[in-house]
Amino acid sequence: MDPMHQDLADDTHTLRTLGYQQELDRRMSGFSNFAISFSIICILAGGLTSFHLGFSAVGGAAIGLGWPLSCAFSLIVAAAMGQLASAFPTAGGLYHWSAILGGRAWGWATAWLNLVGLITTLAAINVGAFAFTIGAIDKIFEMHLSSLSGTKQIVLQTVGVALMTGSQGLVNHLGIKLTTKLTDFSGYLIMVIATILTGSLVFYGASFDLSRLVSFQNFSGSAGGNVWPANDNILVLFALGLLLPAYTITGFDASAHTSEETKGAQYNVPRGIVRAALVSSVGGWLMLIAMVLAMPSVTSGAAEGPNVFFWLVEQVLPKYLGNTLLIGIIIAQYICGLATVTSTSRMTYAFARDGGLPFSRQLKQVSPRYLTPASAIWTIVTLTIAFAAYTPVYTTITVCCVIFLYISYVIPIGLGFFVYGKSWTNFGPWTLGIWFKPACLVAMFGCLALILIGIQPPNDKALTVLLTTLVIMAVVWVGLERHRFQGAPVTPLTNRLRK
Repeated sequence: MDPMHQDLADDTHTLRTLGYQQELDRRMSGFSNFAISFSIICILAGGLTSFHLGFSAVGGAAIGLGWPLSCAFSLIVAAAMGQLASAFPTAGGLYHWSAILGGRAWGWATAWLNLVGLITTLAAINVGAFAFTIGAIDKIFEMHLSSLSGTKQIVLQTVGVALMTGSQGLVNHLGIKLTTKLTDFSGYLIMVIATILTGSLVFYGASFDLSRLVSFQNFSGSAGGNVWPANDNILVLFALGLLLPAYTITGFDASAHTSEETKGAQYNVPRGIVRAALVSSVGGWLMLIAMVLAMPSVTSGAAEGPNVFFWLVEQVLPKYLGNTLLIGIIIAQYICGLATVTSTSRMTYAFARDGGLPFSRQLKQVSPRYLTPASAIWTIVTLTIAFAAYTPVYTTITVCCVIFLYISYVIPIGLGFFVYGKSWTNFGPWTLGIWFKPACLVAMFGCLALILIGIQPPNDKALTVLLTTLVIMAVVWVGLERHRFQGAPVTPLTNRLRK
């Protein structure tokens, strides 16, 4: 048999052992699976639009020390996730893993947390991309859109985000082939633009003073453009700066959500997860190091706050080069949002397929022409636009998405820790071996630390959002869903794992 058809036959068989039929169009290669996570992580999106969250806290140390520290945690989470994805390659991803390893209540909770995290992530990406686009337009065409009144800015942002998200939904609706072509292109584009940006900043930069990367400076309050309130505790500020890498290195679960559209899923999905996180971590670090070293003045850069990247480009790079890079970055950020629609809609489809959502019958429908979960796509588009309009503040959105996503990442990893080698013995071909349980421990404790950091002022509202969400989920589960929701399909394989 032809190797490609053999892979497809194996994929279909594996999916059936987990209780599902092949409904989606399985045409993604290993590179495409990597590219969709790489496109969502997109160091040209979160790495640039959130740069001020780290730099305007403690300066260069947030990049030189904070970035690799937080990225090491993300890589460990990605590696543990890879082992789960290899064993259970379904579009449900995290939800399905939790349901198999811990039962339907854990699966239901993971699904909702992951969906909330993905929707807030999509909102954060598109709000950040819109703000970046407005800043770029101001620089390239010397317009003053960013100086509009507060009300006009919110209206402009709402309309802009709606148009962006709607067009991303349309591309997803038209089939995974078109989406894959764009995310593959995005993978190369991110690499090329990030490399050119890094090299240009090094070439034209003002300094090679590496001590900047380990220097702690208190840029809270007005010294940092009022990104963070004035605070004398440098350790607290350093911790707040970790939100930059924590927000940027998210979204690698997209490789898992597209498992049922990936050929050779048990091999290519875990590789896609880990490679996307690794390449983004290293590439992003080099790019941000170049930004810190290129600044004519660290103090002046920090004072620019959210405008620091545009200030840096204007101060350091020739105008033609800076404008060209800005256009490339805008394209990469747009495709980042497009890939997030793909990931979120597949999670919605998978959860609805098992009856976990209101109107599940409609949300699980697959377009007979395009073989895409059309109802799920447009539902996600609508919810994202509504959330972005209701909560237009970028920092609050990013904190909420980080907390919800990492909780949903760590629940199945934690469950895997407790059943590893007991009820769970059927591992996939990609495995960490004896390192899986230590990775699980790091993931669980790291997630707790991330939550504690995320709810600190001025983001203390995130605690209210988190607790409110958890209380509502508990009430809904106890009062309704535990009686109604049947969970993932029971097969000889999954039934053995639940015993």
